[in-house]
Amino acid sequence: MFGSKRARLKNGTEVILRPMVKEDEDALYSFFQGIPDDQLIVLRHDVKDRSTIQEWSRNLNYERVFPLLAFVGESIVGDATLHRVAHGWKRHIGRVRIVVAPQYQDLGLATLMLNELVVLAHELGLEKLWAEVPLDSVKAIRACRNAGFACKAVIEELVKDSRNQNQDILIMVCDIHTFFDRGWIEPEGPAPVPS
Repeated sequence: MFGSKRARLKNGTEVILRPMVKEDEDALYSFFQGIPDDQLIVLRHDVKDRSTIQEWSRNLNYERVFPLLAFVGESIVGDATLHRVAHGWKRHIGRVRIVVAPQYQDLGLATLMLNELVVLAHELGLEKLWAEVPLDSVKAIRACRNAGFACKAVIEELVKDSRNQNQDILIMVCDIHTFFDRGWIEPEGPAPVPS
């Protein structure tokens, strides 16, 4: 399972990636206060409402939602989540969402965090990851592509933006097994002995 990792962004900034814990409530609330509303419209919850963050931090359940945070110093600069369902026809699919602070966009942070979720999804036995991306969000599409997601469908005028205008949504899917050679993970027999 996931622990804590250090990485460097394109500009040399060191980030620490780790799962959210309940003590991150204040830092996560502060993080979301700095995100423009038009970026947050894609989320299902009002993350600028303190009670939303309180509920998340007090009811962490990594089996249902795995929140991965990126820190620079004591500040959160990225939040990525892997959502799973235990039963039903989508039990092999994880849904991902990601929010990166504006000043840390275009530095490879989104791709870095998505790559970590792909590895985690593999460890958890998931087969696919699903992301819904606004069709006009070039940065989000690029980050998903860099992490192995492919464009699967466009649904026209499905969602509404912060100005109440209909927008197209792009469905992107990552096939986990295409990124892991099963032969290395589950060898079929003993390795050949060199002669």
